[in-house]
Amino acid sequence: MGDSMKAFKPSNEKLFEALTHIDSVDEARDFLDDVCTIKEIEEMSQRLEAAKLLLKGMTYDEVIKKTGISSATLSRVSRCIRYGNGGYKKIIDKIEKKAG
Repeated sequence: MGDSMKAFKPSNEKLFEALTHIDSVDEARDFLDDVCTIKEIEEMSQRLEAAKLLLKGMTYDEVIKKTGISSATLSRVSRCIRYGNGGYKKIIDKIEKKAG
């Protein structure tokens, strides 16, 4: 999974760049509302919450019960945490640091 960036097309760079220019929660909400469906936003939010709970040491059963995430999706989130690029942890750490 750590090499997933190789699967992206060069044209995807504009999306990644756009994300780096978001300056506020309102801007992020507006952008994602335009780019994604409500269901996609909900699924990404659920994955982020599941990752946060896994990183805090919760079990699969606890995470599924708390978030309603499917076991297949949770397994993918867990694999990303263990073998991915560290994206979940980096972002969760930034959010928690900012929250104080």
